[in-house]
Amino acid sequence: MRRRGFLKAAGVATAVLSARSIAGAAEGRRPQILLRSSWQTVNIGDIAHTPGVLRLLQTHFPEAEITLWPSNVDNGVEQLLRDEFPGLKIAKPRSRELEAAFEECDFLLHGSGASIVAERDLITWHEATGKPYGIYGITFPMKNSSATSARSEDAMARSVEVLSRAAFVFFRDSKSLDLAKRLGASSPVMEFGPDGAFACDLRDPQRATTFLTEHGLEEGRFLCCIPRLRYTPYWRIKDVAFDEVKHARNEEMKEHDHAPLREAIEAVVRQTDLKVLVCPEDRTQMAVGKEMLYDKLADDVRERVVWRPDYWLTGEAVSVYVRSAGLFGNEMHSPIMCVGHGVPAIVCRFAEQTSKGFMWSDIGLGEWLFDHDSAEDRQRIVPTVVTMANDHAAAKAKAAVARRFVEQRQRETMAVLRRQFA
Repeated sequence: MRRRGFLKAAGVATAVLSARSIAGAAEGRRPQILLRSSWQTVNIGDIAHTPGVLRLLQTHFPEAEITLWPSNVDNGVEQLLRDEFPGLKIAKPRSRELEAAFEECDFLLHGSGASIVAERDLITWHEATGKPYGIYGITFPMKNSSATSARSEDAMARSVEVLSRAAFVFFRDSKSLDLAKRLGASSPVMEFGPDGAFACDLRDPQRATTFLTEHGLEEGRFLCCIPRLRYTPYWRIKDVAFDEVKHARNEEMKEHDHAPLREAIEAVVRQTDLKVLVCPEDRTQMAVGKEMLYDKLADDVRERVVWRPDYWLTGEAVSVYVRSAGLFGNEMHSPIMCVGHGVPAIVCRFAEQTSKGFMWSDIGLGEWLFDHDSAEDRQRIVPTVVTMANDHAAAKAKAAVARRFVEQRQRETMAVLRRQFA
């Protein structure tokens, strides 16, 4: 694509932008960073990426001025971000603010995501400005994963080129890092770097307190459980076409993937004095939790299980998680936010997901990572959940070790960003 085509694809109105390197910035001027993030708001994990990276920048690079270039900040998320980060600039697609950001910002930072989510925007930035960019906390999907099965060799080669041009790339799981290296990516810095959501500390204690009180959930006396189908049925919540193949796979595997969680709920209720909260990470999961978990429980078990029927934003979710005794389920970012606050969390994954789940081994929590496609792993889910419930002190200590490792890597990765302005 020509330069004008790139600019149009990114929603940048002007076709003429001056190139100015970081070294050329006026002396004494605050560093200007354009953060490309905020992919969608129907998932509290996707919401969490942005405030997580913003908190890291605020903590480790406070002199920098940040402009957010989002894909989507609807459903109250824009106000949430403005309230939490009062000085934040937001430059939406096709806006004059984005035009100005391309002109004024020194560096583009691609936030965490399931891939190089804004790959074309990185190309746009590079072609239009000549200024550097970095990539922070992504998965680089394997060729045999669902995310890349339809990708052409040319598309993969383009991705490798985008990685190679980056000043640095931090991968949120070691399998992604290994794949990028095998494919020949050659950024000068390619290392493991935690998902930005680990640093998300949004809170909504008032809503959390109200919810917990209404449902008789006491601090430290309940576990959270999150369901998930093999493929998120976005056709139920977005204006996208129904996918018959994905729906059929979901129907085929939903009992297989939720039976161990249901058995774990029953074991916790019958073997401990804890309750269980069935809650969502995205807008489709309330219905899944009711159908596959709550409604299938025995009556005596259901008496001590709470099903949340409504979606929630990240602040309320985090404020509930930090008051729980731990979390288990088929999702990834709720566990990330839990461990980011020292709360124990067990992750169950399956083949249709990207390799992001393997970050649990990378941060020292391999014993809390389970594969639903492994019969051996499935046998260990229930006893591991019960052990976490029964020995909370040991579980918290294990989570704390992982949290310290993550925080150390956060400091080191932010130091790499700072060096771009030296």
